[in-house]
Order: sequence, then C-alpha cells, then structure tokens
Amino acid sequence: MLYGLIVFLPLIGAILAGLFGRWLGDRGSHIVTCGLVTASALLSVPAFWFVAIQGNTQIVELFPWIISGELEASWALRVDQLTAVMLVVVTSVSAVVHWYSIGYMHDDPHQPRFFAYLSLFTFAMLALVTADNFIQMFFGWEGVGLCSYLLIGFWYHKPSANAAAIKAFIVNRVGDFGFALGICAVFFVFQSVEFDAVFEAVPRFVDTEIEFLGTHLDTLTVITILLFIGAMGKSAQIGLHTWLPDAMEGPTPVSALIHAATMVTAGVFMVARLSPMFEYAEFTLMLVTIVGALTAIMAATIGLVQNDIKRVIAYSTCSQLGYMFFACGVSAYQAGVFHLFTHAFFKALLFLGAGSVIHAFSGEQDMRRMGGVWRMIPMTYALMWIGSLALGGIPLFAGFYSKDIVLEAAWGAHSGVGQLAFVLGIMAAGLTAFYSWRLLFMTFHGHSRASHEVLHHVHESPPVMIVPLLFLAAGAVFAGMLFAPLFVGDNHGFWGDSIFVLASHTALEEAHHAPLWVKLLPLVVAVTGIGTAYWMYIARPELPARLAEQHRELYRFFLNKWYWDELYDILFVRSARAIGTFFWKKGDEATIDGYGPNGVASRVLDIARRAARLQTGYVYHYAFVMLIGVVAFVTWYLFIVGM
Repeated sequence: MLYGLIVFLPLIGAILAGLFGRWLGDRGSHIVTCGLVTASALLSVPAFWFVAIQGNTQIVELFPWIISGELEASWALRVDQLTAVMLVVVTSVSAVVHWYSIGYMHDDPHQPRFFAYLSLFTFAMLALVTADNFIQMFFGWEGVGLCSYLLIGFWYHKPSANAAAIKAFIVNRVGDFGFALGICAVFFVFQSVEFDAVFEAVPRFVDTEIEFLGTHLDTLTVITILLFIGAMGKSAQIGLHTWLPDAMEGPTPVSALIHAATMVTAGVFMVARLSPMFEYAEFTLMLVTIVGALTAIMAATIGLVQNDIKRVIAYSTCSQLGYMFFACGVSAYQAGVFHLFTHAFFKALLFLGAGSVIHAFSGEQDMRRMGGVWRMIPMTYALMWIGSLALGGIPLFAGFYSKDIVLEAAWGAHSGVGQLAFVLGIMAAGLTAFYSWRLLFMTFHGHSRASHEVLHHVHESPPVMIVPLLFLAAGAVFAGMLFAPLFVGDNHGFWGDSIFVLASHTALEEAHHAPLWVKLLPLVVAVTGIGTAYWMYIARPELPARLAEQHRELYRFFLNKWYWDELYDILFVRSARAIGTFFWKKGDEATIDGYGPNGVASRVLDIARRAARLQTGYVYHYAFVMLIGVVAFVTWYLFIVGM
C-alpha cells in the first residue's frame, strides 16, 4: 500500500488538476498537486529506511497487465535499494519544484494545466524507476518523453517553444527506437521481459551469437548497445544531446525538473538497473565509457561561452551526465548513481536559483544584460554560490564527494578507456569550475549592464520561491558527506542485489586506494578554474572579448555548439524537407490532386464553360446546332446499318 501511494498520488493530483482545474481554480490546483506530491515525498523516507537501510527488497504485484501468447507482463512495483534512492530523489525534487512553481508561475493564466503536467511527469518517472519488467519501464520511459513535450512547449504561443518541444520529441524518438529494438531482442532471446528471469538467464548467453542486420554478432553486445542507444537519447549523450539546451524554452521549473532528477537521469538509472546484462558485455561498457567521457568534455567546452544563464546550466547538466555514464562504463555503477543523487540537489538549486534571477530581472536571461546586483538579491546570490560550490567539487559540498569518486573510479579501472575518461573528466572539472564562476561573476558582480527600468525593479523572490531553494541548498551541502560512506564506502553491501558487478571489475575498490595526486587533482583544477574566471571577469573584464577575437574560429566553434545542429540540418533536415516538398508538390498537388479531385473538377468546369458559350440566345445558332446533331445522327445510323 505504501509503495502504491508513492507512485500513484502524483497521478491522482494530475487527474484532478487536469480534468477539474476550472472548478478547482489556481489555488485549488496548487493545493491538490503540491499536497499529493509532497505526501509522496514524505512517504519515500520510510520506504528508503525500510528498503535501503534495513535491506528489505519488495516486489509488489498490482495486477496482470499484458498477456499475449508467450509475452506476459504484470504491473508490479520493484522497490529495492536502487529504486529507494531514486524515489527519494524524484519525489523530493519534484515536490520542491511544485512549491517553487506557485511563485514563479503566479501570473500565468493556465496554472492548473501546468501543475497537472508537472504531476503527470512525476508519476511517469516513478513508474519508470519502480518497473519490474522492460515493458513497464518503457511505459514510464515514453511517459516522461510525452510530458517533456507538453512542458517544454507549455507556452505554445511562442514558436521557439513549439520548435523546441518538437525537437525534444523527435530526437528522443531516435533513442527510443533503439530502446524498443533492444526490448524486442530481449524477448526474442530470453523469451521473457521480467527482470529477474532475464538477469538469471544472462550468464548462459555469454559468448553466444545472434543474427542482426545480416551479420552474426555477440548476443549481449547487440542487446546492450540497443538499450544504451535509448539511454543516450533520454540522457542527452553526445550525438543525441541537441534537444537538451533547446528545452530551456520551457518555464524554468520545467528545466529544473527535467534536467535535475527526472528525465535526463532515466538513462543512467536504466544502465544501473540493467547492470547484470551490461557487466557481461565488455564492448558495450567500453562504448558507454567513451560516450560519457566525450559528452563530459564536449558539453563543458560549449558551456564556456554561452550567454543565456539557463543554457550554461543546461550544458553543465549534459556534462555531469557524461560523468555518470563513464562511471557506469567502468563498472562503478554505485559512483554513477551517487553522483546522480547529489547532482539532483545542486543542479535543481542552480536552475531554480537562475529562475529567481530571471524573476528579479523581469524575464531577462542574457547574462550580458545583468551584473552588479548581488547586494539587491543577497539570498539568491548566496544560494547560487552554494550550488556552484557543489557543482565545482569544492570540499565539504556534495559534488566534491560524488565527482571525486567518479574520477577516482575511472583511474582505478586501469584500462585505456578508463584513463581516457579520467583525463577528459579532469579537464571537464576545470572547465566546469570556470564557467560556473563566470556565470556568478557576470550575473551578480561588476557594473550593471541592465537598463535603468529593469534595474529599478530588481527584487528578491518571495518566500514561496526562496524556501524550496533552502531545502535544495541543504542537500547540496550535506548529501555528499552524509551518504558517501553508505553509497560508495569500503563496505559495498548497501546496494544489495540491485546493482551487479563482476568480481573482475574492481574500479570502485581501486578508487579507495588511489594515490594522493589522483585525489587532489580535481580540486587543483577546480580552484584553477575559479581563479581564471575571477581574473578574466573581475580583475581584467576586457580580456574575454580580446581572447574571443584572437581565437575567433575556436570561439565560434564552441559558441555554435560544435555545429551539431548545422550538421544535422545538412544531413537530415534539408533532405527530409526536400523529399517532403517533392511529394507535396509533385505527388500530392500535381499527381493526386491534379488527376484526382482537382482534375475532375477542372474538366467539369471547362466542359460547362464551353457548353455555356452555346447559349447565345440567337435562333439561327440553335438551328445550326440542331442541324449538326441531325447530320451526326444520320451518319451514325447509316454507319450502323451499313455494317
């Protein structure tokens, strides 16, 4: 009963606000959705204690769901240690976002719809993390995709928001197609979609082959790569990441919910959940490591030069997801999930703090039009500092514990791809510190670049927005030091059977014995990045423009996001538009309509016009036509008789 309430209370809130929002009104919708999601968050705490701390894994079967021939799938709630951690993360961050949205969206005329979407999003994510089989996971997977489309395009009167929503939906469909193929392959090979049945059978299929695309390939490698493609799309990894920065077109609370604890972390959760499969697919693990490392450094370089405050934080999310994936790639799933856990708090804090800044600047998001306001909004300023210290990996803050163990695990893998991930991760850590403090200095320090009218209205956010940030700030400070011994300590017993690691994969164990220079290097590069940002944006504010001019091509390469959008435009968008235009003009209009409805109508009109010309009103014209008719009739009669 407890676990069912955790999952379905947000759904009840979504239904009430969505269907009865006109009668409930704004205040009623706030009470229903925020109250039920908060109740779900509160219930997650005893569930975490009972399941994760005391080690009582629960599988609660609710009802039979799909029965079709050999395919059988029940709707069951799988609540083990991994799920319990995700329940706390998802429900707590979602509850904070709900309460924060009351203040942020107070002027919006469609608040019941917005809160219904938020609660539906939360339910879909909870359905995903409590799934006991692949079909149920896919249901939650597609649910968060649908809700992200609705939330990103919430302000549908903005063409940019509509375009961003469609882009997110289509790019995710690419990854989801791979995920769907992977699920089909799982059923084809294992004759089941239940996690326990599949995981138990996995060792028997090691070193077996399956025919795929006309070639015989390793069975587990094919399946796990297809599943990982789904994770790449949902978690915005390199190549399928282009939707994530554009998702900033949605309201800021949406950005916090999507990019902190829910949708983008679904891919990381999926890889950790399926660790019993990935552990036997060495090539896939290597691929996961490389993709994660490249994503971390790519997104960090792009974040260096972005000017939209939300886009900087969005690329930071993309980069941190890369860390989580290469941790999973070196079989340190515990470290990846730990970073997911801490990241949810400080990244939600940064996004909602950015929303507080945007609220203070009357909707302005360009950091080049900010500055010089730290004394005017001191609470927001202090909270943004806490979030940035956690993101930068400064000691005693949450990111220090989780990011360092990820980097140490990459070093501890003692493999080529592990060393690649370690080097790129260290570089990304320095860049992360730089662009985080660049954001702080451009937003709050220096002389004000805002107009006098905007500056006159700069004010601190109301308590309904600040209090939720205080909760997230507490997580950004204490989540690392409190849970590091439990999640990634020397005793790995916390995770139980929810995460499986082969005995030969010792990266996390080796991380605890890393030399001092490995442990200190992330801190050194972080402090260097902070110092460089201070030098360039406080001490020598003219320097960034000069460097951008001197290294114009590199600057434009980063500013234009490695030209991924332009590349896809050339490869896919233009060709698809050309094909569509051809079928529209030549196929639909010229052929189908030309010879079909439009053609028939045109011929009828043409014949009618010609017949109308005969109606002149002159008797001799009619006599002439009658004479022609008689001649034609006689000719036809003689021809028939003659035959």
